[in-house]
Amino acid sequence: MTSSITMTTAGGARPAGWLGYALATTLLWGVWGAFAGLPAQRGFPETLIYVVWALTMVPPALLVLARAGWRVRRDGRAVFYGLTIGLLGAGGQMILFYAVKAGPTYLIFPLISLSPVITIALSYLFLRERTGRLGVAGIVLAVCALPLFDYTPGGAPQQYGLWFVLAVGVLVAWGLQAYFIKLANASMDAQSIFFYMTASALLFIPVALAMTDFSQPINYGADGPLLAAATQVLNAVGALALVYAFRHGKALVVSPLVNAGAPLLTTVIAMALAATLPSSYKLAGIGLSLAAALCLALQPEDAPPPETT
Repeated sequence: MTSSITMTTAGGARPAGWLGYALATTLLWGVWGAFAGLPAQRGFPETLIYVVWALTMVPPALLVLARAGWRVRRDGRAVFYGLTIGLLGAGGQMILFYAVKAGPTYLIFPLISLSPVITIALSYLFLRERTGRLGVAGIVLAVCALPLFDYTPGGAPQQYGLWFVLAVGVLVAWGLQAYFIKLANASMDAQSIFFYMTASALLFIPVALAMTDFSQPINYGADGPLLAAATQVLNAVGALALVYAFRHGKALVVSPLVNAGAPLLTTVIAMALAATLPSSYKLAGIGLSLAAALCLALQPEDAPPPETT
């Protein structure tokens, strides 16, 4: 990965590396989000898409490990942090499979999108991260924008049963994962973090296979697993860029920026492909996300984050 570059703003010189990595994740996840649903629409199950995603994590993991001389931290703290990060991410995905079967997606995904609230709160309380007025404004705007991208009004009133508990579980898992990525970066190198994320994703492949209904027709053609691989590699590389974004930037800024920016780009791409205008909710989300991204990008940093080896 490239080293941090320095840019000058009205607030003085500051490292811009975190912003570059965060924007890379936003771009990759935004494009991925626009096309990720195609394989499932064409008969390739979501559980098998997970398998493909886990396998696409391997090439970027090998690349960064090779560039680092194949060094992986194996001390107790590194193993704990690495597996915690990986299991929270992959485990959250497994829970999501059950959640969408038990409840309405138009309520589940807006709820899950609030996971940065967990990251922000933990980073503020335990990592003592702070930001200026622009940063605070950006965080608030991003959090307000997040549920609007996936919310679809209508449908019968829903009982808050199992699906709600599962959705909250995913929200907490992914919010904690982002916090632990930032926490681990203080004592681990990025390639080790991503190695354990990849290993954890691979560990859940048997679970995903067990959840797959192979009695149903499955599309094994080019627009099935191959299309899934082409989209999921964007997800995997975006996750790697996110690790570096957390390494160089504050979690309470990086998390809302990426989680608001990626759906914004997904929505714009979907609009362009369909040649239609989004709902009023998505339009509001777009406006809030643009304002949030501007505030978060312009907020000066107090000092460069310390580098660790």
